[in-house]
Amino acid sequence: MKKQLISGLALILLLASCQNTNGDKATTTTAQEVTEQKGQTYTVEADKSSLKWTGYHKGGLNPRYGVLKSEGTLSAENNAVTGGTFTIDVNSILTDTASVDPATSGGKKSSDLDAHLKSADFFDVAKYPTAKFEITKVGAFDAAQGKSVVADATNTVSGNLTIKDKTVNVTFPAKITFNGDEVTFYSKFTIQRQDWGLTYGTEGNPQDWMIAQNVDIELNVTAKNAK
Repeated sequence: MKKQLISGLALILLLASCQNTNGDKATTTTAQEVTEQKGQTYTVEADKSSLKWTGYHKGGLNPRYGVLKSEGTLSAENNAVTGGTFTIDVNSILTDTASVDPATSGGKKSSDLDAHLKSADFFDVAKYPTAKFEITKVGAFDAAQGKSVVADATNTVSGNLTIKDKTVNVTFPAKITFNGDEVTFYSKFTIQRQDWGLTYGTEGNPQDWMIAQNVDIELNVTAKNAK
């Protein structure tokens, strides 16, 4: 019995430690003052932009992934982003059908997961239909001080991410490039869902425990200056 208990504890520790590392780990702090948007305004082009998300079961198992729709603006002067705001339509959450196999998910389909994520168990879209990201700081990325999964990262971006009624400031690397009247913004970072109170049921719920804390966010934004 003692040997079984030790083996069980070892398995729990292993699963808890095997978190996904597909994105840069975002650092977090309390909400900060939003920067003034100076210079020219660039509007996000929906057909050229995407917001992808990936969630996991404990140990990085059975990833679920999909997309969300968003809109917003970036501001810049002298080819440097000064600020920006993105509004995310949480009701648009769409799970990729390839990530949910009904044969191994108790007959559940991707649409069932969509409905569950929209319910009061998680995002409660009836009460909180949108989330928001507002830039608070943009600085140069120093490759000598840290690595990034984003190839040729140019900047470190901080912003207030508001989900439901909780605002947390997150910081992550990004690659920002300017090309004529367009600016592109790419990042891939990882957040901890419980920082925003995104839990399934009450604290200690075994069903919530089986869901990894880590959630990957991949932003690929193209914004254009209308002039």
